Formats: sequence, C-alpha cells, structure tokens
Amino acid sequence: VTRTRARPYPPFITSTLQQAASSRLGMSTDRTMRIAQQLYEGIDLPGEGRVGLITYMRTDSTNLSREAVGMARRYLEERHGAAYVPGQPRAYTSSNESAQEAHEAIRPTDAFREPDAIRDALTDEQYRLYKLIWQSFLACQSTDAEWDSTAVRMRRSDRDTGAVFKANGRVLRFDGFYRISGVPRDDGEQVLPDFEKGALLAPFEIEPRQKFQAPPPRYSEASLVKKLEEEGIGRPSTYASIINTI
Repeated sequence: VTRTRARPYPPFITSTLQQAASSRLGMSTDRTMRIAQQLYEGIDLPGEGRVGLITYMRTDSTNLSREAVGMARRYLEERHGAAYVPGQPRAYTSSNESAQEAHEAIRPTDAFREPDAIRDALTDEQYRLYKLIWQSFLACQSTDAEWDSTAVRMRRSDRDTGAVFKANGRVLRFDGFYRISGVPRDDGEQVLPDFEKGALLAPFEIEPRQKFQAPPPRYSEASLVKKLEEEGIGRPSTYASIINTI
C-alpha cells in the first residue's frame, strides 16, 4: 500500500470550460459560450435584482485575484472545516506563453452564492454550467485528495492451484477537493473497496476481453478545442466560431 495525492485542476479558462461542458454536460462550444454570456451579463435573483454570477468568460489566464482566493478559503473553512483549506493559497500559471495574465480565470462572483440556493432563478442549462464553474473554482483552492494505491492478490481457498489473481487500484482515504467536485468516475485507475488480509471473496462476474489497436478517434468538440489551444490556433473568443465554421 502506497499513499498518493491527487491535486485539483486549475480554475477554468475558456478552452477548459468548453471542454468540460462538452464532455460532462453535453453542451456544444457555441451553446456553452451563450449560456456563460447570460451568467456574466446577469440573472434576476429574488431580493437581489440583476446579478452577474460569473466573471468574464473569454480568458486564457488561470490567475485569481487575492480577494477571490480569500473568499474561496473562507467558504471552505466555514462550510467544510479547516481540513479542506491548504496551508498556503494555491496559485496557478498558464502553460500558454501568450496568455493575458492581467485577466482572471472564470469563476463565480460570490463563492457563497451556492448553485442550489439560486436554482429556481436559473434555467436548467444555466444551473448546470454555473455549478460546473462554481465547483471548479472552489475545488482549485481546496486540499489534495489522498489515496492508498493498493495491490490485492487472490488465490483459491479450497485448494492451492498455484494461480494468483492480482488487482491493482486505489482506495480513497481523504476526499479533499473531491468534497466539492465529486470523485471522478473514471480517470484510468479503478477504485477498490477496503480489503482485509485473508478475507473470503467470490466473483460475481467474469468478462473476458480481447483488445485491438485502434486508430485515433475522430475529434469531438472538446478534443478539437484542446488541439486548437495546443497548436496556438485562435483565441478564447474565437474557438466557438471556428468550430461552427468547421
């Protein structure tokens, strides 16, 4: 058993928001930007009037203001406790050398304005996109998640055939930023339950698989945005229009 840590992802920039909305919410890049524009321009909230819920959504900077980071840390401590607040605020830098660092990443204007508290004032798409942005912002300032990387060896208990079956995976020990963002369903490594040495186990399904080398898949909107960013094609404000043209 080896203890490992998982770090949160940086806050959203335009390209990563479009990729996450495509893969997790099934939204096209164009639709994502339209809904984000509505959240940015303002939503009528009961008792508050028209309120801009997010910062500007066309940005390639992962910077966060000192005030925004302080707000996130206060929220995490008040709602979840000191264990979810790292000793030092997290800072992120962009891998894009041409990023305009004077801008901020995409974040909620008020961390304490929880998605479920304002759900009745939002359409379903507005709610889902706002929640995605809200979770990303708070998770990026939370503590690491801790896992135990585990290898489990199994053999027959009734007679020794010499055959040993092995399962590799990990067990979550501290949820950290997953408390906000949720535990990923599939990040390439299987999540195992707790095992005790000598425990009796039984298979409930055996599924043999044959694998073949496959050609690269066709681009999705999310993977195409990622490739545009990697190749330095376009700017955050043009990704959606490029894809619409294609």
